[in-house]
Amino acid sequence: MAESNRLPGDRYDDGMVVRREVLGGEHVDRSTANATSFTEEFQEMITRYAWGTIWTREGLPRTTRSAITLTAMIAGGYWEELEMHVHAALRNGMSAEEIKEVFLQCAIYCSVPAANVAFKIGQKVLAEYE
Repeated sequence: MAESNRLPGDRYDDGMVVRREVLGGEHVDRSTANATSFTEEFQEMITRYAWGTIWTREGLPRTTRSAITLTAMIAGGYWEELEMHVHAALRNGMSAEEIKEVFLQCAIYCSVPAANVAFKIGQKVLAEYE
């Protein structure tokens, strides 16, 4: 989004800072570079609202936000997003043990098959960090 189109108090810039901290600059650069005229407004919206309005709030630590996000990805079956957010959870300071506990909790409340997929994805991501 062109900077001149932003209104005072626009949360886009704050959102971009947090988005880069949580997801990593490489991922964000790839997402924004791949934006088209069809997807550009969606990229702006998630940067502004998800990252600039929600993830910047002080009410929860980033590790808690990551745990909630992992749960939501498992519950919805958003496997590509889950992989990205396992990376983000580690970047936010969650340990492998904490991620495992989230997945175990999800086995009960989201389903054992969903947790099974989550564990496969988590194991793949954790292996990349070892």
